[in-house]
Amino acid sequence: MEKVTEDIVNIGVNDREITLFEGQYELEKGMAYNSYVILDEQVVVMDTVDRRATAEWMKNLEEALGTRKVDYLVIQHMEPDHGGSIMQLVERFPDMKLVGNAKTLQMFGQFFDISPDDKAVTVKEGDTLSIGKHTLQFFMAPMVHWPEVMVTYEQSEKVLFSADGFGKFGTRDADEDWTCEARRYYFNICGKYGMQVQALLKKAAALEIDVICPLHGPVLSENLEYYINKYQVWSSYDPEDKGVLIACASIYGHTMKAAEKIREMLEQKGAGKVVIADLTRDDIHEAVEDAFRYSHLVLAASSYDAGVFPPMEDFLNRLKAKNYQKRTVGIIENGSWAPTAAKSMKAILEGAKALTFAETVVTIRSALKPENTLQLEALANELLSVE
Repeated sequence: MEKVTEDIVNIGVNDREITLFEGQYELEKGMAYNSYVILDEQVVVMDTVDRRATAEWMKNLEEALGTRKVDYLVIQHMEPDHGGSIMQLVERFPDMKLVGNAKTLQMFGQFFDISPDDKAVTVKEGDTLSIGKHTLQFFMAPMVHWPEVMVTYEQSEKVLFSADGFGKFGTRDADEDWTCEARRYYFNICGKYGMQVQALLKKAAALEIDVICPLHGPVLSENLEYYINKYQVWSSYDPEDKGVLIACASIYGHTMKAAEKIREMLEQKGAGKVVIADLTRDDIHEAVEDAFRYSHLVLAASSYDAGVFPPMEDFLNRLKAKNYQKRTVGIIENGSWAPTAAKSMKAILEGAKALTFAETVVTIRSALKPENTLQLEALANELLSVE
């Protein structure tokens, strides 16, 4: 357990065994499922945890409660990593009320075999719930990143319970930089919904916030301007850093040599940070993260079956799904007899907002040749001419 304020306790669990979140995101340092108890004249639990952690969570809850009972469960998000222990809490405290918006309560019936009607307290935008000296105010946050999501502001201690907002991969005590894993979390899970995140940030800007309590990762209580600014940048799709991601999908290594060559050129020309993602081996979700982080993207891929090598196709489809925009893109293709990668890559990104494609397209036929080096030089120069 972790004390947030005198009356608020984080009873969440650090899952150190999980290695794959949502069946796809690789975890090196586990995952935190946060859940909070507000102790006042009445007792409120803010969300539950994944069923993987139910037993430990219930133990933490009982320790925080002592002899008291839970009066309300506020359900901000029904996704199973937060709603997975709801029924255990309902069984333990049968008189407990369930607080949620209309979409929450509709979704409740989809997950569970009981109706919440006789226990439901339905709230809408701006509604409040007083439990003594603490007053909870509810704000709807649809599609951040599910339609039923809401966040809760505790007025007396100025605490924002931010649902999945401001979360990150890793346990709460993971010895790592917040920004990197929060960025990977944001763009892969919430990245599509920048407009909705912007709407939520606008609501939050009208509140005086001293503490942010997310459902994943550490509680944030210092330098909140830094975290909020990161969310402003990420949700607006503006580049966070000047630099270049070179995303490479190479079959036999020749395309990778071209990627390494242009990296060397870009570094020498002062392009800022230049990184290569090997799409055949590296974590694709980190590649997505870096594509949104940096101002420029170079796509280097082999042709394959009259299209593009599948690891690159997968990567580009993920970028498109996450609303990739406002970047400068260069293209390097390889094809031994009928190069098709460039056309295929550009076609996938058609319709993306505010993408600037370099006019120089480097075409390699099998192995890198001196004339390709000149083309790479031209592409590097063109990329650096576009801010």
